[in-house]
Amino acid sequence: MSKNNDRLLTISQVALKFGLINKKNGNLLTHTLRFWETRFKQLKPTILPGGRRYYSAQDIEIIKMIFFLLKEQCLTINGAIKVMNRNSKQLDVSKTSSIKAEYYKNKIKKKSKEILYRIKKLNG
Repeated sequence: MSKNNDRLLTISQVALKFGLINKKNGNLLTHTLRFWETRFKQLKPTILPGGRRYYSAQDIEIIKMIFFLLKEQCLTINGAIKVMNRNSKQLDVSKTSSIKAEYYKNKIKKKSKEILYRIKKLNG
């Protein structure tokens, strides 16, 4: 593994990475991640004495799936839990029916639209 993959992120860094920010006051919504830990058994960050949480690359991948299911697929918490529990052993890109494959398809679509928009903007 590279050093980037071994790097642990704090709860604040993860909240910032996923845009979990209160739009009114700019505070990070770290409580969202703590709540997800209580509901999704797959999410288990390292918690050091004193209660500081550190998230590994694997934790980040799980959060990506949860974020995708809740924010982009608009599932309820219970719906996302069912999908995560049902597909916990199928989170690979090779299966087109897996939620990870769906996540990457949507991510590619978004990036493609963003690139096309920028090209059109440059062309005037």
